[in-house]
Amino acid sequence: MATVVKRSGEEVTVEVTVRLSGSLLEMEGAIQEAANAVGCCATEEALKRFDADGRPIRIGEIKLTARGRSPKAYQTPYGEVEIERYVYQSSRGGRIYCPLEQGARIVRGATPRFASQLSHKYAQLNVRAVQTDLEENHGRTVATSYIQNVAEWVGSIALAKEEDWEYALPALDAPVATVVVSLDGAMIPMADAAGYREAMVGTLSFYDQQGERQHSLYLAAAPEYGKQAFLQRLEREIVRAKQHFPNARYLGIADGAASNWRFLERHTDRQLIDFFHATEYVGKLAQAAYPPRQAEGQRAQWQHAHCHTLKHDPAALDVLIGEAARLSQRPGLSQKVRDEAISAWTYFTNHRHQMDYPGFLAEGLPIGSGVTEAACKTLVKQRLCASGMRWKNKGAKIVLSLRALTHTAGRWTQFWQKIDQFGAQCAG
Repeated sequence: MATVVKRSGEEVTVEVTVRLSGSLLEMEGAIQEAANAVGCCATEEALKRFDADGRPIRIGEIKLTARGRSPKAYQTPYGEVEIERYVYQSSRGGRIYCPLEQGARIVRGATPRFASQLSHKYAQLNVRAVQTDLEENHGRTVATSYIQNVAEWVGSIALAKEEDWEYALPALDAPVATVVVSLDGAMIPMADAAGYREAMVGTLSFYDQQGERQHSLYLAAAPEYGKQAFLQRLEREIVRAKQHFPNARYLGIADGAASNWRFLERHTDRQLIDFFHATEYVGKLAQAAYPPRQAEGQRAQWQHAHCHTLKHDPAALDVLIGEAARLSQRPGLSQKVRDEAISAWTYFTNHRHQMDYPGFLAEGLPIGSGVTEAACKTLVKQRLCASGMRWKNKGAKIVLSLRALTHTAGRWTQFWQKIDQFGAQCAG
């Protein structure tokens, strides 16, 4: 049991007694209980400082009068606390207004720090895993429905304000010389009849003059027909980046999807096919060069050699196109291997103007979209593609929005600073 033994201005002194007996593990359990008791006691004192004094107040042009004080339980990182606070209403009745909840930035009955913890954990884990983590590691027993309710409300704020709220970049070690814009998709299981549909991931990566990546900004969006909303979000981030770094080079790196290039050609100075995707087509040609199953070692050697020259020799692309034409006519190939050799010829021919890997490397520029490839796995697949999962569009939107915030350095903190500034009702 923790009690306040002294109040002095902005300080309170809280007293707690801890029983230290048994094993160290048992003592640590007692210490955690005591720490949570102190947290509840101090948070109760903190909440009271946001309460009104019962006098009439105005919200815009509307005058509100107190209906008295009523008890309310709030969820905190340390446990549940219950306090009496004033509630207000206009003379015409209608919606009840609670100055404490507005001033303290309460989110669905949770203090802002606890709402932040719940939504951050929910971005990383399914709701039952969050519940278990809270109970095992924080000494908090919380219903899964409440965890989901708070996290979804926080996610709805992120979605509602993604166009209006601008986030500052973290302090970088070196000036930004190059910004790489990349986008890709990842299939996720949907609860509707559509089955698997494509979620989108976009990144802006900031590089210094030496080609070292300084920072990456992540965006993710649930499946939508046409991808227009996602592309508009990505475009806004590009515009903001250009305002901050008008003299940087803007490069677009992606796979061969035509829709990607239509977008990147509008917003970047130069474009490049992601080198990893190009190597996959070299692998198709290696299969045509050495089709027998037992020729795995020869295929790997052929692919490695041609990938190396593609990266460093300006003449390598013409060589590969010639090899693709020759191998696609090779007698004895299965139809599948022949078709893949033809697809490689088409790919290299159509994108040869976007495959200047030696030139990019000579300038110290990146040639791969590994950041985006990794984001498809970590941002989307790890959370949304676990066994048995099926997503409705709204739920996928919220989780991906939260994950993009938590994965981009500095944004989660800034997001909560904006909630602290503007309030937690800004999604309504």
